[in-house]
Amino acid sequence: MNVLQSVLLGALQGVAEFLPISSSGHLAIAQKLFGLEEVPLLFDVILHLATLLAVVIFFRKRIGQLFGVLFRWIGRKPEKAELAADAMGICSSDKAGRKTIIAVIISTIITGVLGVVSSKLIPELPVLFVFIGFIVTSALLIVSAVLAKKKSADDSQNRCEGVTVLQSVVIGIFQGVGTLPGISRSGSTIAGGLFSGLNREACGEYSFIVSIPAILGAFLLELKDLDQMAGVVGILPLIAGFVTAFVTGYAALAILMKIIKKGRLEWFAAYLIPVAILGIIFLA
Repeated sequence: MNVLQSVLLGALQGVAEFLPISSSGHLAIAQKLFGLEEVPLLFDVILHLATLLAVVIFFRKRIGQLFGVLFRWIGRKPEKAELAADAMGICSSDKAGRKTIIAVIISTIITGVLGVVSSKLIPELPVLFVFIGFIVTSALLIVSAVLAKKKSADDSQNRCEGVTVLQSVVIGIFQGVGTLPGISRSGSTIAGGLFSGLNREACGEYSFIVSIPAILGAFLLELKDLDQMAGVVGILPLIAGFVTAFVTGYAALAILMKIIKKGRLEWFAAYLIPVAILGIIFLA
């Protein structure tokens, strides 16, 4: 793998990992279009690490608050006074924080179980299923956009209550579905949050907070075989891919959070549907 290929794949990973357009689906298309062999494991690990870092830095304030809640909870320290909802529509109270931590654990367990089951039961699918996945993602985004518009941006529901157990179950299931080829993880989790009643700002943030253990899990699974792949990719392509994935991933997060706030998720469906149709005609 050369530096140019690593930059292209890093940009693809960074953008598609967070925008609701399916990173796995676009990677499969890139491999077919450019005749690339399977991405080396070491390079895939580096890309996951870059996107994980982008999420952590982007949501560092919220993550810091949740860790503060966790430490006070474990140490039985006095709770932090409840604060009003911030610009993203989520409170900083310990009560809401504890519910969010429990919700992340529940969503992650459900996603992990569904991901393992799908990887065991579903064989490697032809590229046609990627384009079908794009259409499924588009349908989810269109329905989500309708729901988001019906739910006013200043709706106080869930702002100071945290994510409920039922909502965490629904989001976990949707995120598990997002492990299938061509179906966007971020699009699925955002849709699941809106379907379960979260306001769109809180839904967007929770979707990416809950992505941290999912990305970390994928990173750790690949890491166990890393010693077998250490010599496959040179240091310059690794660095180029990491930096590109981090920068584009961070930018994609910033853009998507603004789009979610505006309730314009259907914009991505307008991109995915033509791509799916053209792909079925020319590539499937």
